[in-house]
Amino acid sequence: MAADNDMMVPAADLNAENFLPAELLAWIRPLIAEFIGPFALTFLGAGSIMLAVTQGYNNGGTLVMVALAHGLAIGLMVAAAGHISGGHYNPAVTIGLWVGGKIGAMKAVAYVVVQLAGAVVAALILKKLFDQSSATLANAIPSVNYGGDGDGIIVGRANALIIEAILTFFLMYVIYGVAVDKRGPGAIAPLAIGLTITLDILMGGPLTGAAMNPSRHFGVALVDGTWKDAWIYWLGPIAGASVAAIVQSYVFMPRSAAEPHD
Repeated sequence: MAADNDMMVPAADLNAENFLPAELLAWIRPLIAEFIGPFALTFLGAGSIMLAVTQGYNNGGTLVMVALAHGLAIGLMVAAAGHISGGHYNPAVTIGLWVGGKIGAMKAVAYVVVQLAGAVVAALILKKLFDQSSATLANAIPSVNYGGDGDGIIVGRANALIIEAILTFFLMYVIYGVAVDKRGPGAIAPLAIGLTITLDILMGGPLTGAAMNPSRHFGVALVDGTWKDAWIYWLGPIAGASVAAIVQSYVFMPRSAAEPHD
């Protein structure tokens, strides 16, 4: 234990509880966490794509790099603050948890607002950082692969919607299984969730960008001013997350386990 004369910062005296009422902090703390999570996802995930562009990467190694950047970002953010806010970091996940009766409507709306704000702030910083580079935010916007870019893969809007829905279904399915259902292996929740995102991007990245998260699309799209096919990145993830929530909450979970978290 440190001695009294170590000139330590008086953390206890400066704690937010000394200045704000507990009822307000009960809202502020999770909202800050839900801002930081999508900020990290966009800054690190979209940033990894922009970095790849500046380095001229265009191969399978790039896909692995991008998949890991997104998966590690969310996995680590869940580990860091999942106990504070639930670690949603994704409007589709928040809506899926609302569908499953795990979060109230007012809190869900507040979460979605700060999630989108976190992604926007990260995109603004990326735009500034890469202002003089060969990469632009447009490179990091999840998009439908229409022409295959010489690789023979062509995806239209209908297929893109299906892909985003299925990928987000897997994500929500795993989140319920390891983080929501108390019978699941909660200790590995950050790892399992991060790996699911990584796996989804390895398959869907070249097809749709594998957003699985409206905020991941919204932040860079808003700052860049590009809204092509934006509806796919809202409807697909929300539909997939909602179906997974219904399966897990209303079919797999017994009534004794289907209790709200908030």
